[in-house]
Amino acid sequence: MDEQIGKLRWRCRRGMKELDLLVLGYLDHHYPTASAEEQQAFANLLEQQDPLLMAYVVGRETPVDATMARVVGIMRTLLHEADGA
Repeated sequence: MDEQIGKLRWRCRRGMKELDLLVLGYLDHHYPTASAEEQQAFANLLEQQDPLLMAYVVGRETPVDATMARVVGIMRTLLHEADGA
């Protein structure tokens, strides 16, 4: 599992610092206990281009896949928690 998380951590390096923080926040706080389906959805999210991923996170677009949408919802929660801090 550590090697897999290490590879995902590398893939979390995005072109936008805000996305770095959100995807790393999900990876650190939610990924280890997420279902296999949600873990795969997160990995699939990391395949998306930064503008689309940002559109998902800020709510301008919603993923068609329900599991991916759940993961994005968790990331949105992280965004709102960061705004409140």
